Amino acid sequence: MEYFYKRKELKLKIYCTISFFCVCLHTLQAQSLVGVTGKADTSFTNYSAWLSAIKKYPTIKIVEPISSSSIVEKKNIVYKKYGERLLLLDVFSPKIKPKKKNIAIIILHGGGWRTGNRAQHYPMAQRLAQLGYSCITPAYSLSTDALFPNAIDDINEAILWVKKKATMYNFDTSKIAILGFSAGGELAAYIGATNTNPTYASHNTAVKNSIKAVVDIDGILSFVHPESGEGDDSKKISAATYWFGYAKKDNPTLWSEASALTYTGKYTPPTLFINSAVDRMHAGRNDYIKMLQENNIYTEVKSFENSPHTFCLFDPWFEPTLLYIDDFLKKVFAKKNQ
Repeated sequence: MEYFYKRKELKLKIYCTISFFCVCLHTLQAQSLVGVTGKADTSFTNYSAWLSAIKKYPTIKIVEPISSSSIVEKKNIVYKKYGERLLLLDVFSPKIKPKKKNIAIIILHGGGWRTGNRAQHYPMAQRLAQLGYSCITPAYSLSTDALFPNAIDDINEAILWVKKKATMYNFDTSKIAILGFSAGGELAAYIGATNTNPTYASHNTAVKNSIKAVVDIDGILSFVHPESGEGDDSKKISAATYWFGYAKKDNPTLWSEASALTYTGKYTPPTLFINSAVDRMHAGRNDYIKMLQENNIYTEVKSFENSPHTFCLFDPWFEPTLLYIDDFLKKVFAKKNQ
C-alpha cells in the first residue's frame, strides 16, 4: 500500500511540473517570425510620403538628389555580409580635401524598421558634404530579413568600417556623429546612448565610445513610454511588433531594453532633436532631455509647427533642417577642440 501511494505522489509531482512548464510556455510566447519574409517592403518611399503629406500640405516639394562637382560620391560599398546577402553603404565627401580631417556623419533612413532605404537621404548627404562633412549612408537589416538586434549589430559594423577606413576617406574618428530620421532617429539615439554607456554589454566592443554627437529627427526615445504609439496591434501588426517578434504585452522587457531612454545618462553624447508637429513621433523626448540636462550634456530641440512627420524629405523644411544640423555639430565639435 505504501508503494502505491509513493507512486501516486510521484505521478502527481510529475504532472504538476509538466503543468508548470506548460503555463510558462504559454506565458512566454515564442518569438514570431511571421514578418521575416525575405522580401523587400517598398511601401515607404519619398514619393509615397509626398502623396500622403500633400493632402494637407499642397505646396510641399520633394527634395531631389543633386549633381555637384564639389562633392565626391562612392556608392554600393560592401561593409558586411550575411551569407549571400550584402549590406552596402555610400560615402559623400567634399571634393577639396581640407587641412583637417572631416567630421563623419552616419545617416540612418526611416521606414518603421521594415521599409525605406538609404537612398532616401542622398540629398541630405550631398548637401552636408557641400558644407564640409563626410556622410555615410549604410543599409541595415530590416524586419523583413532579421529581427532586433540585428540592425544594431549592422550599424555598429558600419561604425567600425568608418574607423577602419578613416585614412582612405579622410574621416576624423574622434568626431563621428550619428543621424537618423524616424526609425533611423530611434536607432541613432539608441546607438548613441548604448555606445557610450560602460554598463551596457555592446555586441561590438571595438566601437565603444565612438559616437560623439546624435541627431534624432522625429525618432522616438522609448517604445514603452506613455507617449509612444508603438505596440497597438488591434487593427494590424505594428512596426515595432514586427521588428521585435513579440507584442508589447508578451515581452515588455525586450521593448524596454530596445529603448534609448533606458540607457541615457551621464555618458550620453550631445543630442539634437529636430521634430515635426506629430507629438507621438518624439515619445520620451522630454524625459530624455531632462536626464541630459541633469548631467550637463549639451542638447537642443528644434521643432517645425504645422509639419508632417516626413518633413525633412520636403521643401520648405529641408534647408532649415540642414542649417540646424550644421550649427549643432559646429557647436559640439568646437567645444571638443577647446
